[in-house]
Amino acid sequence: MSLRDRYDEMEPAARLKIGGVIAALLFLAILYSALHDQIRKLEVKRTSREAALTEMMLLKQRHREASSGAQKLTNRLAAVTADDSPAKLLEEIGIKGKNSQVKSLKGEDRPGYLEDAAEIRIEGLSANETVNLLYRLEKGAKPVVIKRANLKTRYDDPAKLDVTLTIALLKPAPQEKK
Repeated sequence: MSLRDRYDEMEPAARLKIGGVIAALLFLAILYSALHDQIRKLEVKRTSREAALTEMMLLKQRHREASSGAQKLTNRLAAVTADDSPAKLLEEIGIKGKNSQVKSLKGEDRPGYLEDAAEIRIEGLSANETVNLLYRLEKGAKPVVIKRANLKTRYDDPAKLDVTLTIALLKPAPQEKK
């Protein structure tokens, strides 16, 4: 006997109950499917927002680093006075060799800055003095750009170096009055 035959032999009230149960099961299956789709969409949305948040956190960190660097440059620019020059800066550092020469050069145009450029030649520095000179120029209180550095060992004393630097002291550009 088939399922269809059994269904036809049932009383109408029993048929109605079975039809109701089947309808309820179909309704639950449709409801479950819709909920599953909605949950899936929410999961996709959550993962995309997590990825966006991760990217935003990275961008926030980069912004903080850039802001910190800009603030350091602003502070260093504020320390520059009108009478500062590469020769005076070299004198303040205090590292001297056998012979020192400072030759003024024309600085490049940079937006918002004036460059006071010079070629500095110092003879007879030890390697440690050379490193200290470069460090003090780069990390000093005033903003200096080392454009070119040429280090040569001396023939008469290979432990000593002749240093030729092209540096530029950055000064804030005068603000135009409106």
